[in-house]
Amino acid sequence: MSDENETPENEEGADQQAMADDWAAAMAEQAAAGGEKAEFQTFEEGSRPTGDEDVNLDVILDIPVTVSLEIGRTRLPIRNLLQLNQGSVVELDRLAGEPMDVLVNGTLIAHGEVVVVNEKFGVRLTDIISPQERVKKLR
Repeated sequence: MSDENETPENEEGADQQAMADDWAAAMAEQAAAGGEKAEFQTFEEGSRPTGDEDVNLDVILDIPVTVSLEIGRTRLPIRNLLQLNQGSVVELDRLAGEPMDVLVNGTLIAHGEVVVVNEKFGVRLTDIISPQERVKKLR
């Protein structure tokens, strides 16, 4: 008759006890196996390779990146944007002759100036942004 008087709470407790027993058995099995303890190299914050290791940069040399040249920006209301046509002039936030920004994947890496080489436009880099400055701008 005790089976008829069992409540759902007692069944839940029995299920939890069975699960705990399964975990205990698994833990005991793992302890008996006596596996080796894994060892990992500890790195300090900001640590870098010492230079003694061979760093193979060849794996990244063929990865394409997007280089953009930004000569200026402006904001226009949609009304003015829709009124633009051939020959319209859009005023930018930079002065004529001011250096342009060179961006790689959206990150400023240098400043430069427009040059013409063999009837094609190019950019002469005048100032390279240091890696430290680039990291500061990411934060």
